[in-house]
Amino acid sequence: MTVEPPKTPPPPSPTSTSFPGVDPDGKGGLPRSQRVVNYKIDARWNPENKTISGQETLVYRNLTGRPQDTFPFHLYLNAFQPKSTWMREERRDGGWDEYLSPEFFGSNQVKHIDVAGMGDVTDRITFIAPDDGNPDDRTVFQIKLPRAVPAGAEVTFNIDFQAKMPRVIARTGYRNDFVLGGQWFPKIGVWWHDAWNCHQFHANTEFFADFGIFDVKVTTPKKYIVGASGEEVATKMNSDGTVTHEYRVEDVHDFAWTADTRFVQVDDLWRAASGHQVKIKLLLQQQHAGQAQRHLDIIRQSLDHFDRWFGPYPYNTLTVVDPADRAAGGMEYPTFITGDTVAWSPRRFLFLPEVVVEHEFGHQYWYGMVATNEFEDAWLDEGINSYSEKVLDDIYGKDTSILNNLLGMNMGEFGYQRVFYLPLASEDPLVRRGWEFVNSNSYGVITYNKTATVLKTLESIIGEEKLRQAMHVYFMRYRFTHPTREDFLQTVEEVSGKNLRWYFDQAVYGTQTLDYEVTRISSEPLNEKTGRPDLYRDQVVVSRKGDFIFPVTVEIKFADGKKVREQWDGRERWVRFMYDKPARIESAEIDPDHQVYLDKDFFNNSKTVKADTTASRKLTNYWRFVSQWIGQMLASFV
Repeated sequence: MTVEPPKTPPPPSPTSTSFPGVDPDGKGGLPRSQRVVNYKIDARWNPENKTISGQETLVYRNLTGRPQDTFPFHLYLNAFQPKSTWMREERRDGGWDEYLSPEFFGSNQVKHIDVAGMGDVTDRITFIAPDDGNPDDRTVFQIKLPRAVPAGAEVTFNIDFQAKMPRVIARTGYRNDFVLGGQWFPKIGVWWHDAWNCHQFHANTEFFADFGIFDVKVTTPKKYIVGASGEEVATKMNSDGTVTHEYRVEDVHDFAWTADTRFVQVDDLWRAASGHQVKIKLLLQQQHAGQAQRHLDIIRQSLDHFDRWFGPYPYNTLTVVDPADRAAGGMEYPTFITGDTVAWSPRRFLFLPEVVVEHEFGHQYWYGMVATNEFEDAWLDEGINSYSEKVLDDIYGKDTSILNNLLGMNMGEFGYQRVFYLPLASEDPLVRRGWEFVNSNSYGVITYNKTATVLKTLESIIGEEKLRQAMHVYFMRYRFTHPTREDFLQTVEEVSGKNLRWYFDQAVYGTQTLDYEVTRISSEPLNEKTGRPDLYRDQVVVSRKGDFIFPVTVEIKFADGKKVREQWDGRERWVRFMYDKPARIESAEIDPDHQVYLDKDFFNNSKTVKADTTASRKLTNYWRFVSQWIGQMLASFV
């Protein structure tokens, strides 16, 4: 399968991402990342009024290469207000009117902020809306300091804040005694590509932050069971009936925690081939306690696969949370993920908890360590991670990793991805900032499902093992940094040894649709006037219905059992194959090895001489119904 690439020079090899004094392997006492930030937070959970009272000390290293006097911060919880940009976009896309109920409102207020050596700067806080100019949005503020912080110097911010947690919304908040602390503290923006990158919180965006160290104390009433990012290094019983849990984690870019009075805690240990050990802390809801082994099995299998396929998991802990509210499920933070399950989830039919837990664990790599900008290129995180769900195929079977004989139906990982991809295949390109997609459906389908389908189809061009090797190189090269889309694409080209711009320009940067069809097949017996009487004139016409140009293989079968495989570059709208053979043609099929998952319509990829159009229509309509039903069912779960 070949196609003439555009006449452009091969891409350059990516430059080294190593920094002086940094070693991603963590050897010799060197840090794994640049450690731009160092957060020390003392937080108290107040369950009566659902607030977090916090004192935060942030030491920021000015590695921007220039003096800086203006610093932006995120206050993500302020998104959950009636006039915020997040709420506007939710309503624009026609959903979540219930979020206008006050119980879903959240906020984060900076009560005081001072800077070491410069004094109180609280009155210098200015709210900004860099993306849409919304004057009612309070998710980003900036401070202009009295004097600039020199390049290479440190600046220390001391912040008192109070966070009002909403009823669980967008994977943060409370439900009865349960609380998930996600995006709960003031967090500084990222100096990236010679500018501050600190976007507002949008309905279709997640997060972006610098690597560093987190030392966090979380105080709760003693009846709570607590889990968090990092290692618990100390526990203190307080005279007021509370307990302070102290955590530390290095070389991460965020910190999350959870607490509930009804958690069932299960501990386990995983050991890598290298000997490195990971303590697993599983926090389950009581009604799901019987699924503990399922959760532990998929966690251990995911750790093993990612360690072998992509690179080492370097942290000592992994906390897995089964939240009390499913709106808090399916979320990732460094060394901390939330799963999603239901009481009825029979393992032999439906791998619901396994699908979610594996996906969220994958984010420890694609987001956690390879920390791309989720605001601007979510496909590098969610999409690459969705492709990495092929781990499930390896564990549960290529055609049964999602559904296994559920009401007689099977579905594998990439069949699942393709079911969601098909309806919105050409709506938006992958390379679009999260809030610029036409709607939330397009954002989800393009970012997750289309990316996975694009990468699965890429296997047909460079080979599955070569793509896995490229992802290994990409991970090892860019872990603990903030790579870009071109860093990923150039790595794939470098490892494969191919110029793939013809593919990336269409599949990544474009919105072209891929659809090939066998439009005609015929077999005509010859006679003495038209040719030898013992031959048949066989004909196959293949057409490119979409605007995505892709090389395809066409397999033609004849009545004598012989087969011919033709290669077509797809550049013209159609191609005709003619044969004079002693056997009638029986059938023709595009992509006989079933590798081109981007093709929108598999049903027009083959044709027989004796067509049964009634059966074809019946089968097509049946599959459309089944695929839509499966998609809707799985969407409601995950």
